[in-house]
Amino acid sequence: MARTKVGQLGGQLGEYLKEQRTQSRLSLRQLADQVGVSNPYLSQIERGLRRPSAEVLQQLAKALRISAEQLYIRAGIVSPDDSHIAVGGSVELAVLNDASLTERQKQTLLDVYASFIHQNDDLHDQSTA
Repeated sequence: MARTKVGQLGGQLGEYLKEQRTQSRLSLRQLADQVGVSNPYLSQIERGLRRPSAEVLQQLAKALRISAEQLYIRAGIVSPDDSHIAVGGSVELAVLNDASLTERQKQTLLDVYASFIHQNDDLHDQSTA
């Protein structure tokens, strides 16, 4: 079931990226060059076969002149749900925008944060049942 959800998210992101690229009148090769990734890798992202890192999403957003946050939401990195928004933005966005962290550290922090939220949601569900 998790694979299906990831595939759906990747597909939604890929379709959106392809649409934005087409509207920007950029070829796959041109966008890949601007972002600094290979053509096959970008093609796999657009087809929903690969899930890009937050860094690649930031570069894609910059090249396409669109919101990085919108890409994070479509990629499933940031929840569109407002229930976990902190003052000044979401925890996820703060982690993703911290230039002092490596990509691996960012992903680890996001995974831990998501597990805490999930655990608290489960505890809340049990207490209301």
